[in-house]
Amino acid sequence: MKLFSFCLTSLLISMTLMAQQPGAFTNTYPETKTTDQADDFFGTSVKDPYRWLENDMADDTKEWVQRQNKVTHEYLSKIPYREQIKNRLTELWNYEKFSAPFKEGKYTYFYKNNGLQNQSVLYRHKDGQEPEVFLDPNKFSPDGTTSLSGISFTKDGSLAAYQISEGGSDWRKVIVVQTDTKKMLDDTLTDVKFTGLSWQDNEGFYYSSYDKPTEGSQLSGKTQVHKLYFHKLGTPQIQDKLIFGGEATPRRYVAGYVTENQQYLVISAANATYGNELYIQNLAEKNSPIVPVVTDFNNEHDVVFAENGKLYIRTNLNAPNRKLVVTDASTPTREHWKELIAEGKFPMEVATAGGRFYVQYLKDAVSLVEEYDIEGKKINTIHLPGLGAASGFDGKRNENEVYYSYTSYVYPSTIFKYDLVTHKSTLYKKSQVTFNPEDYESRQVFYTSKDGTKIPMLVTCKKGMQLNGKNPLMLYAYGGFNVSLTPAFSVSNLVYMENGGVYAVANLRGGGEYGDAWHNAGTKLQKQNVFDDFIAAAEYLIKDNFTSKDYLAISGGSNGGLLVGACMAQRPDLFRVCFPAVGVMDMLRYHKFTAGAGWAYDYGTADDNKEMFEYLYKYSPVHALRKGSCYPATLVTTADHDDRVVPAHSFKFAAALQAAQACKNPVLIRIETKAGHGAGKPTSKIIEEQADKWAFMLYNMGLSYKR
Repeated sequence: MKLFSFCLTSLLISMTLMAQQPGAFTNTYPETKTTDQADDFFGTSVKDPYRWLENDMADDTKEWVQRQNKVTHEYLSKIPYREQIKNRLTELWNYEKFSAPFKEGKYTYFYKNNGLQNQSVLYRHKDGQEPEVFLDPNKFSPDGTTSLSGISFTKDGSLAAYQISEGGSDWRKVIVVQTDTKKMLDDTLTDVKFTGLSWQDNEGFYYSSYDKPTEGSQLSGKTQVHKLYFHKLGTPQIQDKLIFGGEATPRRYVAGYVTENQQYLVISAANATYGNELYIQNLAEKNSPIVPVVTDFNNEHDVVFAENGKLYIRTNLNAPNRKLVVTDASTPTREHWKELIAEGKFPMEVATAGGRFYVQYLKDAVSLVEEYDIEGKKINTIHLPGLGAASGFDGKRNENEVYYSYTSYVYPSTIFKYDLVTHKSTLYKKSQVTFNPEDYESRQVFYTSKDGTKIPMLVTCKKGMQLNGKNPLMLYAYGGFNVSLTPAFSVSNLVYMENGGVYAVANLRGGGEYGDAWHNAGTKLQKQNVFDDFIAAAEYLIKDNFTSKDYLAISGGSNGGLLVGACMAQRPDLFRVCFPAVGVMDMLRYHKFTAGAGWAYDYGTADDNKEMFEYLYKYSPVHALRKGSCYPATLVTTADHDDRVVPAHSFKFAAALQAAQACKNPVLIRIETKAGHGAGKPTSKIIEEQADKWAFMLYNMGLSYKR
């Protein structure tokens, strides 16, 4: 008996065959000029004919973008049911969405979207009073492309500093307001990037930034030296005090945050996306020194709580799945650490509220949450509704209740309130989306990768679906940077699944689903494991008759875009449709732009040595394409303000793929304007992009859309 025997009876799928060669591209691709640019890597000459596309501010690049978008939108506009899908998405998206509430001073704050607002609005209320709007990001810009990107309050809640992002850029502005009056103070900061905001009493706040790149390279220039500053209220930004970083202690990523009791400044410094130094400063003592706690980058550590002169630190030192230790702040170095909550079988995150620790374990990519007291004694296991993901459990020291959200692929995001006294959860806000969970099933399976490793995957579909190999299936994954893919409900996926689609998410190596060993097994010279895991997932789904090559699509973004690009280059025969989004596509030059050099822990660089160059060169999507091959129907997506994975990656990949394509499968690129890597994207743009993707997928599978 096959796995997924729960899909037993036949389901009448409202999709029918249309044409023998569906979605064929009969137009002409825009001409893309080539140059003689080439680079030498350890004696190997590598051509880079599309290097000019890296200059995203140049007129010829902008003109290329316009021509590509024109061809893409002409193709998409001819899909007969594209508007139907967009309308259905809009209909389903139109319901109220709430965040968990959080208390700041005398107010309780929460985010709410009335359904189709481009940005969620921050509301607040006092006990027993009607909520009022505190910040409405929809009024930040006429087109909804300026977003609220984080907010921090003083301990007494009387002041707040918030960040705004324009057009999706990682470069931010910081605005300070008095919360009672909502009056804006003359303390606006500009050109800050990759930062939190953390107040020291009501005097000012800590933030981090880089020197702004030179004119013409604002979105692509390297950002190498991060600096932690303190901004004193009422003073100009130019007078902000440098606390850590800069030329004296150059680090690529620096973060500073003040503990809730306002006693310690915690500084985390790193040169890559893995491994950090740790420092503390006692703010209760004037002119106290910055004290080193950890001075190497071999492991990861963060202070999660401080009280009565003690620091509580989550660390993976001799604990790949993490553990919680405690130490006196007067003797903070590693030899003084005492284990409080031991490493378990599964990776752990730690949140705090009411003097309790909420340890969130990731058990086979789904949540398990346990409650511990300040002495490290287990109090309770939080009951969750099923195989899904819980998040939250953050609260103030003096609170006796905490909020968390829970979701899965078949469970819309729901907010619960947890009582610290009774240890009971109660429903706080239920999702109002039009959806019946009883109509769908989500099941976890384990399949075998090329080297014998067992990989978990969650597959979701409508109950009663017949497994006959003709079901359209979207396979999604990420596989990198210690990121764990956990279950989450998606309105976009619902539009697809209610019409007979299957949605599968594979938890590949390179992610954090099983701790450091799992992550490291997908890095540097082990990166091919990630691609093998993804290819094996596709082969498993075909073998067990969930789908077939003619109905299989793959999707991924950022590092997941690299995943899609590499796999379609290695196995173009295996997939019908591919969606590489904001991907890292040029593995020989990714470290030349913005903060890309910080990704070297996962990737290595072509400058490291000959072995690393040859490994990257072999799978780099831009370089692995072979002219004369037939590649799957592909819709590359990126954005003109993406200053994390610069759009040049996608530009060069699309140009190379169009030149290599030897069949009528379309190779198109969709370049969003006034948008970035994804965060803060307006609802209207999200709906349009998702409608285009589903329409492109079904059209190229020869299927129609009917509700």
